[in-house]
Amino acid sequence: MLILCISFCYRDQIVEMFDHAYGSYMKYAYPADELMPLSCRGRVRGLEPNRGDIDDSLGKFSLTLVDTLDTLVVLNKLDEFEDAVRRTLRDVRLDNDVVVSVFETNIRVLGGLLGAHVMADMLRQRGERMQWYRDELLHMAKELGHRLLPAFNTSSGLPYPRVNLRYGVLNPLSRTGTESDTCTACAGTMILEFAALSRLSGEAVFEEHARKALDVLWEKRQRGSDLVGTVINIHNGDWVRRDSGVGAGIDSYYEYLMKAYILLGDNVYLERFNTHYSAIMKYISQPPLLLNVHMHNPTVSVRSWMDSLLAFFPGLQVLRGDLKPAIETHEMLYQVTKQHKFLPEAFTTEFRVHWGQHPLRPEFAESTYYLYKATGDPYYLRVGQSIVEKLNAHARVPCGFAAVQDVRTGTHEDRMDSFFLAEMFKYLYLLFSEKNQLHFDIDDYIFTTEAHLLPVSLSTSQPPCRGNNTEAPTAVEEDLFTYSCPSTQTLFPNNPSFAKTIRDSYKYLTGVGRAFHASPDRGIELPLHDHGMEPVEFLRSMGISLTPLNEHSIVPLAHEGVYRVKLVAEVTQTPEEEVVPLIVQLISPPYLGRMVLTAGPAKFGMDLIKQEHGVKGSIVKTSPYTACGPIENAQELSGHIALALRGDCMFAAKARRLQEAGAIGVIFIDHREGSNSAETPLFQMVGDGGPTADITIPLVFLFSQEGALLTSALEDHSNVDVLMLPKERQLGKRGGLWSSGQSNIMLPTEDQGSITASMLPAVLQFACLLICRQQSK
Repeated sequence: MLILCISFCYRDQIVEMFDHAYGSYMKYAYPADELMPLSCRGRVRGLEPNRGDIDDSLGKFSLTLVDTLDTLVVLNKLDEFEDAVRRTLRDVRLDNDVVVSVFETNIRVLGGLLGAHVMADMLRQRGERMQWYRDELLHMAKELGHRLLPAFNTSSGLPYPRVNLRYGVLNPLSRTGTESDTCTACAGTMILEFAALSRLSGEAVFEEHARKALDVLWEKRQRGSDLVGTVINIHNGDWVRRDSGVGAGIDSYYEYLMKAYILLGDNVYLERFNTHYSAIMKYISQPPLLLNVHMHNPTVSVRSWMDSLLAFFPGLQVLRGDLKPAIETHEMLYQVTKQHKFLPEAFTTEFRVHWGQHPLRPEFAESTYYLYKATGDPYYLRVGQSIVEKLNAHARVPCGFAAVQDVRTGTHEDRMDSFFLAEMFKYLYLLFSEKNQLHFDIDDYIFTTEAHLLPVSLSTSQPPCRGNNTEAPTAVEEDLFTYSCPSTQTLFPNNPSFAKTIRDSYKYLTGVGRAFHASPDRGIELPLHDHGMEPVEFLRSMGISLTPLNEHSIVPLAHEGVYRVKLVAEVTQTPEEEVVPLIVQLISPPYLGRMVLTAGPAKFGMDLIKQEHGVKGSIVKTSPYTACGPIENAQELSGHIALALRGDCMFAAKARRLQEAGAIGVIFIDHREGSNSAETPLFQMVGDGGPTADITIPLVFLFSQEGALLTSALEDHSNVDVLMLPKERQLGKRGGLWSSGQSNIMLPTEDQGSITASMLPAVLQFACLLICRQQSK
């Protein structure tokens, strides 16, 4: 019930977000290639300052419109799709005198035209609409394919990275053709679109060229490691950059080997993929990290940071059937998004920002979609919710959605790439949709790297490429899923919570989960992130008692969240204490006990377990919010329950200040964004190492999501009364209170009359609407 309601809410919200983004492009930018969402105008190449390689995706062919066409069908916007197809046929020209990226034009424009043709043909065959359509999009795709073919005129068969749409490569007017290098992904990400074009048009030349490029990359792999480099010379096939990973420069080469097998049914692609995959898992995968290595010496990592494009890899691992490392890496990425709101363009192995940009990339949402469909674990719906909420909170602007220039400051960039509409909304919408809610069977299609839809029926309905001269692959060790799809029951028999078991190992990865390193002065460097536990609290929770050597026992280092502790530590084995859950129950109108928030206790202060009726009071926000300095609103706090933010000083220090200000209780709220009681174990707040008998008021702790609900209630209603008490003594527990974790709805019970079958749909719809309203606050 709750999952259905959440999906109902977020699916509608995603459609509204898409309407805002697509509508802004059509209103302010079309027929330009892209929208500039801060300027509320279109980006026309040559009229705006040159951005270098980024602009190579712009070809004066209404890029965003073409890239978005099949997204309209996925979101069931069939009228808009038909209108957009007519616009494309009327307005889009492909013979412009513009130098474009072969890779970007292939995946965005050729893929967009093919995906839209497949959707238009499907609708036409159903007889529902598009009866006027006569394969015009396919004809445009074929024209574009011929305009890209001159790029393959090299001695090796690897394509030039750029081509002039009108003049090709070697023509004196082309202004290109002098390049000698291309990236592995640039050469190896052609086969899906080119093979589909060949099989739909009957012209084999496209598939033959794409396959030749893949043959060269396979031939040039490092035979000892079975890895490939990042940049290769297109004339002689020598490697220019020999670092090997799964992120930028290589990523979609691996993706297209696997997906070419799915789309085309040719075992050669799968065998090559399996060979590379074994090498990746042997050398590059260091769960949950994916680190670049030297292709000739793969035991050596070549850099200490990762780029955000590798976020696609867990989704590819799902297709491979290797769910455990997919879950591990995805969880690591999720923790990074919790820390920085979005995935930075690059981040270090210690999860600090390396490059702060976030151009609204969809790869993390893509992997989230695949993991949810593979596991059915509602955890991944919550991850999807966080993506939606952060986009609305931190990227939405009046004219669309703007890329984030630096995740540390939240500043925007005047940019909304076409892939945001082509991919992000597609994956988010599908994440919250069941198969029977879609206009077609999504399992009949494979996603390209730009999330365009190609029918898997191409493997049987059309002949394969002629002249397959691929050499036999090297033998690799096979596993259960080398040639079959994943089965969670086979991987994790009788364990429906297998994904959670794997994730729990990485829950605190960006906080207190990193390894300890000895410092040069024989101290201990503790990776206590600035929004993890306070240092002494963390050590005491581990059973370590401290004897300070001087007044500077804990010294912050230059690195954020790392402290050097100089101390004599006595490690004692302490028995695990059971944490008794408490609650904060909102009892004033309009809540009347229907909102119940799970809270953690403290090891000091009033013991709420011994208070028969709990502690009741009105809540007031502390100023300063952290309560680490003199309390500025002591008069307002007196006689009320204080809300205070975790961090900057010890819990005990905060409690003393607030008790002295007259507060009758304190609710501490976690400052780690996204934390919640459903995913994070409750813990007991500890003191500061000294006596705490002087603290006599009750203290509870809320994770940030529960805290956000409480502060939102306070913003909506000037007076909010709450009860702080043990969870087992919650008011109204016997009266049919149904808790959703974020909203609570009182349904009729046996005392009030039962719900009949005829009433159930209306009740469920009403419940969903209430949850939607609560979550939108």
